[in-house]
Amino acid sequence: MKLILLGAPGAGKGTQAEILCKKLAIPTISTGNILRAAIKDGTPTGLKAKSYIDAGALVPDEVIIGIVNERLAQDDCKNGYILDGVPRTIAQAEALEKTGIQFDAVVSIEISEEEILRRMSGRRVCAACGSSYNVEFVPPRREGICDNCGGKLIQRKDDTPETVRERLKVYHTETEPLVDFYRQRGLLRPVQSAPTKEGTTQAILAALGIDEK
Repeated sequence: MKLILLGAPGAGKGTQAEILCKKLAIPTISTGNILRAAIKDGTPTGLKAKSYIDAGALVPDEVIIGIVNERLAQDDCKNGYILDGVPRTIAQAEALEKTGIQFDAVVSIEISEEEILRRMSGRRVCAACGSSYNVEFVPPRREGICDNCGGKLIQRKDDTPETVRERLKVYHTETEPLVDFYRQRGLLRPVQSAPTKEGTTQAILAALGIDEK
């Protein structure tokens, strides 16, 4: 099954991609990860991307799509994959179409802005080991202290309410139009985010017509 996961920052795309990857036995293709891997491996497209990053410029769509194509051509993608973080814009979606890449479904995780702000402003990360917590959903045993290493828990700048609102503005402008783009193609499967990650997974599997035994 070839899937795209859409959703606002904080909707739980990364978490669901990880769960679905195990349940469906297909790899998750995260733009950030494959970009870093292509640069590390020194692929032609990776070197091109590195030249933009080194110059402090955004990596152009055609380079991103080139790196995605390189990754999807690998053996582990033969039975399907989950794209997380790409496409981000209509231009990227159209570029993927032009390369002949087809999808079985596009899952859009629906969630209110209020819920996103509540989730993301509660995130905490250990400054020492990087373990993640949420003061509401996955709190540490001792407030402000990492269960694993005893390090101090901090709030990343990315998760402050001001930054989250800015990220949501960008999402509404650049990425949200993809919902209609894929709806028009008959691929969209909207899924309401549930209070638990397990509930959201069940809703996604149901939307995909997968009967989990």
